[in-house]
Amino acid sequence: MFGYRVPAPDEAMLISGGKHGMKGSPFRVVIGHGAFVTPITRKVRYLTLSMQEAEVAEQCVTHQGITLNVRSVIAFKVGNDEESIVNAGQRFLSDQEQMSVLTGRIFAGHLRSIIGSMTVEEIVTERQKLASEVLDGSKAEMAKIGLIVDSLQIQSIDDMGAGYIAAMAAPNNAAIQRQAKIAQAQADQAAAEAQQASARKQAEFARETSVLQAQYKAEIDKAQAEAAQAGPLAQAGATRAVISAQAVLAQQQAELRQQQLVSEVVRPAEAEAERVTILAKADAERTRILAEAAASNNRVALDQLLINQLPLIVKEAAAGLAGANVSVLNGADGLSEIAAGLVSQGLTILDSVRKGMPGQGAPAADNGRVRGQVVPDTTTGSGSSAVAPRG
Repeated sequence: MFGYRVPAPDEAMLISGGKHGMKGSPFRVVIGHGAFVTPITRKVRYLTLSMQEAEVAEQCVTHQGITLNVRSVIAFKVGNDEESIVNAGQRFLSDQEQMSVLTGRIFAGHLRSIIGSMTVEEIVTERQKLASEVLDGSKAEMAKIGLIVDSLQIQSIDDMGAGYIAAMAAPNNAAIQRQAKIAQAQADQAAAEAQQASARKQAEFARETSVLQAQYKAEIDKAQAEAAQAGPLAQAGATRAVISAQAVLAQQQAELRQQQLVSEVVRPAEAEAERVTILAKADAERTRILAEAAASNNRVALDQLLINQLPLIVKEAAAGLAGANVSVLNGADGLSEIAAGLVSQGLTILDSVRKGMPGQGAPAADNGRVRGQVVPDTTTGSGSSAVAPRG
């Protein structure tokens, strides 16, 4: 719009030629908004409110008389209040660059004054204290010209080749170097110890690995040996089992053979012995009877005597058979046959006795024997025998 002016955000618009500003200032201050300005009767100028800086490089003499070259940087600006803008505008509006020059001169004077009351050691070790005292000393003077200081930084302090600062730092440097050497030695020692520990651990690990490998190899060799012996051991076990079975079988066969021998040899021999005994007894009895008959010469008496002796003969035969292990093959019929056989044998003996008497001829060779045979007892399985008459 024609005649309407707006200042930038970091500027203050100063309008002169009309209504005066506060406290009789020759211009009116407009900040942050626009205003109508009559082109002919009013004049507009702008004052910067942005941040500015000033560098100071000043040779200062300390309380000890040592000259130091001090470099510093000051950051400043025009104050935001209307009074500060009016003060700065009246002094720097026509040449705003003079703000940096004047600020540098003001701070150089205060810097020389404050460093003159301090020692080199205080200046070097307490730079923040130096900056704070310079700010405090220049604050009122800067406010008069409408400026405010945001910060003051001491960039460098140099004794201009006198060597005082270097000498002052020598003990610290020596201590630092000594500490650095000690730290380096400790680091080297720690590194050597770490290397030795690492070497020991590697050796221990190698030893443990070798032991484990040897154990694994021993286990593998043992397993292989056991596997190699498994076949022969199994075969030997099988052979032992076969030999044991053969021994049991041989023992059983020997027992069976023994039973067979008892059945085939011992029992028949016992029966034969009994038969011989019976025949011997019968012969003895016949002899006695013949003797008695010859003495009496009485045949009737002899016959009667033989008849009376017949039960005794049968009884003796039965007693001889009682000692033998005789098995009846056919139950009650078998018992009847045995009894009939014994009676028949007794009659045969009686007949033989009669024929052997004088005038009766010689006895038959087999007339005095108990005829029979021994057969194995298949019903009991114990090797006993049964006697059956042979017609």
